[in-house]
Amino acid sequence: MIDLTLKEIANIVGGSLDSVDNPDARVTGFVEFDSRKVTPGGLFLCFPGAKVDGHDYAEKAIEQGAVAVLAARPVGVPAIVVAPTGRVEGDGANADIYANDSDGSAAAVVRALSDLAHYVTKKLAEDHELTIIGVTGSAGKTSTKDLIATILRHDGETVAPPGSFNNEIGHPYTALRSDVDTKYLVAELSARGIGHIKHLTDIATPRIGVVLNVGSAHLGEFGSRENIAKAKGELVEALPSVGDGGVAVLNADDPFVIAMAKRTAAKVVSYSSANPPAAGADYYATDISLDNVARPSFTLHAPGAQPVSVTLQVFGVHQVSNSLAAAAAAIEAGLSVEAVADSLSGHRNASAHRMDVHTRGDGVTIINDSYNANPDSMRAAIAALGYTTSGRPDARSIAVLGEMGELGEQAIDAHYALGAELAKFHVDTLIVVGDSKNCEAMADAAHGRGINTMVSQDIDDAIWRIEDVLNTPPAGVEDWSQRELKDVVLVKASNAQRLWLVSERLLNGED
Repeated sequence: MIDLTLKEIANIVGGSLDSVDNPDARVTGFVEFDSRKVTPGGLFLCFPGAKVDGHDYAEKAIEQGAVAVLAARPVGVPAIVVAPTGRVEGDGANADIYANDSDGSAAAVVRALSDLAHYVTKKLAEDHELTIIGVTGSAGKTSTKDLIATILRHDGETVAPPGSFNNEIGHPYTALRSDVDTKYLVAELSARGIGHIKHLTDIATPRIGVVLNVGSAHLGEFGSRENIAKAKGELVEALPSVGDGGVAVLNADDPFVIAMAKRTAAKVVSYSSANPPAAGADYYATDISLDNVARPSFTLHAPGAQPVSVTLQVFGVHQVSNSLAAAAAAIEAGLSVEAVADSLSGHRNASAHRMDVHTRGDGVTIINDSYNANPDSMRAAIAALGYTTSGRPDARSIAVLGEMGELGEQAIDAHYALGAELAKFHVDTLIVVGDSKNCEAMADAAHGRGINTMVSQDIDDAIWRIEDVLNTPPAGVEDWSQRELKDVVLVKASNAQRLWLVSERLLNGED
């Protein structure tokens, strides 16, 4: 964050100083909401939650070197106090932070955090030419954000959120990691309803906006794909005009996305990973191929440049589309196509539990994609799993799947449809973890299509069943123990299912 005095911050967020001896004391460190991460010169955010109230940790934060805390009430230590203005109602109230916020204390601190991030990023953009790139979509946001950040770091200091810091807390928190030396800020933008992405773009306004897809994630909250498209398109509506350098990067393979071109005054460029590419696409891929663990290679085509080869180190053919989106954003930001290709080829997964591929010492490959799941990302992962064992009759594909969240009335049908996907890609074994109606539908569909299907009530039982399958050689296969590559296990579910514990226990530290 840029250096600011406590008095300046209080003015920016509309707060008052309490127990502050020196209003000109400067905040020179990071803004943190975890007291364990506070460093000297920082500012601590006192978020009240359902189980833990950050106000109770104010004194500890000061002891660890915080200059002051940002709080909703006086706490007996140097503080910038922002007064609660009542409980959040309406479309914005469905965030976890507001679930137990009876008087609006949490909302007051969130609002102050947003105001501070808006001031800092606006000043950095105006005075130091900070370029902000926003990424949204129903699936692939985090992977694409990580790809963009990898490329841009070769051109200058780049700030990007860890994992999926993409909501009303994570977004401004990440933005405040920017300082006068930051050249790029890559922002991942999510929504639970109409108006949420607009709110995030008001905090830190992008010059370049990337829209990946409009799928069925969060369908239960939005009600229709049309509403999802309306929400995702708020990103391109927020971009500056062509004359002011605004650029919208749109997926030409998704009709909901490419239709957003008419909703922006920015320059519009499109990308396509289809074969053949979508008509008129500015950025596209040819010669797509996959290695034996589904890592793609392709030829990148960009406007006015010679085609270049890219060999990705990340898993799944869907990463070609993500890479094209990242390449388009970076090239429109001013990087050369050659630099972009080199950076893409050197990229490794930056966010945990997202298509992390490891092969154990005994030859079993574990694909850990357990951070999140929706019908689109689930289909992509199953396709990649099926590819890794296609043409290898001595290797089995094993899907360990849990429930997908936030699908509303479509949930049971969406889970049942996964049975068809598993059969389409010839997955050998399905182990369902969970006993909900959705899990039951998934298991019934897979079993009905001839897939070896098991149901585990918990992670311990799932581990036992997986290892039992792995330790039993396929029928007719000799010298099983001597094979370099054996079975492939995909672990995937929504984050709340915590299935990354399955991956971690299967790996046991081996790579």
